[in-house]
Parts: sequence; C-alpha cells; structure tokens
Amino acid sequence: MANLAFAWKSQGRHEDALALMQDCVEARERVLGPEHPYTLSSLTAVLKWSS
Repeated sequence: MANLAFAWKSQGRHEDALALMQDCVEARERVLGPEHPYTLSSLTAVLKWSS
C-alpha cells in the first residue's frame, strides 16, 4: 500500500498518493501500533507531502 503511494507520488499523482498514504497510516496504526517504524515512516511521508 505504501509502495503504491510512493509510486503514485513519483508519477505526479500527488493527491492520490497522499490519500492512499493517509489510509496506510490508519491501517498501520491499527495493525502495528502507533510507534512501529513502518507506521512512523508512513506518517512522516504524509506530513512531508502535506506541507
């Protein structure tokens, strides 16, 4: 899921990538927990892409 968001971002599909990565963060928080490195990595991408 995160890999697809990164691919979309590199293709210029910024809004789609951001929305997918936000979904990824929510899923990873539920499954892995809020402090897991994968969750934090996805959250970092969302924060960078939102600014």
